[in-house]
Amino acid sequence: MTDASPSLIAITGPTAVGKTHLAIQLAEIYSSEIISCDSRQFYKELNIGVAKPSLQELEAIHHHMIGFLTISDSYNAFRFEADVINLCNKLFQSNSKVIMVGGSGLYMHAVTHGIDDLPDPDPLLRQQLKMKLLTEGVDALRLELKRLDPIFFAEVDQDNPKRLLRALEVCLTTGIPYSSLRRGEPVQRPFRTIKIGLSMDRETLYRKINRRVDLMMESGLLDEAKSLYPFKDLNAMNTMGYKELFAFLEGKYSLEEAVEKIKTNTRRYAKRQLTWLKKDPEIRWFDPNEVKAIQGYVESYEVMV
Repeated sequence: MTDASPSLIAITGPTAVGKTHLAIQLAEIYSSEIISCDSRQFYKELNIGVAKPSLQELEAIHHHMIGFLTISDSYNAFRFEADVINLCNKLFQSNSKVIMVGGSGLYMHAVTHGIDDLPDPDPLLRQQLKMKLLTEGVDALRLELKRLDPIFFAEVDQDNPKRLLRALEVCLTTGIPYSSLRRGEPVQRPFRTIKIGLSMDRETLYRKINRRVDLMMESGLLDEAKSLYPFKDLNAMNTMGYKELFAFLEGKYSLEEAVEKIKTNTRRYAKRQLTWLKKDPEIRWFDPNEVKAIQGYVESYEVMV
């Protein structure tokens, strides 16, 4: 690529590490716009529990792919790839840099490397797997996926039944592991991708996660969960922060227990995010406060690549 090639600056890292703040800083430096790559921020009804950018942040920088779906909509990484590539092509007409930010590894991978349009399962198979989930629980799906595709099992979000179901559908429909069907070589894009990973020591990150959950509760997360409880069985509502409070509303936990479970599950999720992301050798890791160093890396990368 030549220096004239546009750059997609992809910022990733575990939840609560400070991705949104850095994205806004870089967008201000480069007079750029931001594409969200957080699959739960896509839904307009989910706000406090998914840590959407504040109104002030949304007003300061033009954000895309936030609140464009309703929780009843069906959406996937394949569609996200197509939507974001089309969006990038438009944004690059007026700016040589675009910021993409989020911790949804599969969705970011779809944009940076491409994702295969995998076969649709037999409707009967899908119904059988859903019944298995309903009657035997998510552990049954985990065990089956571990047997059929241990490679994908090691990296998938094991608390996300939708992802487990999809992988099992592909394994059982094709007779071969889901991991072997995913694209090996990245697709060629008309722009370079500069991957920035944010990390910090685990103790500090876990304190930030705990504090953020407390702030969410203070900001009205429980009331938001109450308003969404009638829709709790939708796929979009299988989301940390809401599902634990739904359990509280059903009398399964005390409120204190539900809040502690949100913190515990979020810390575990952050650990899984890092495990997934650390496998990508293209990511250059920084502390969230190293803005000057990150800017320097972006500009030197553009010269080298």
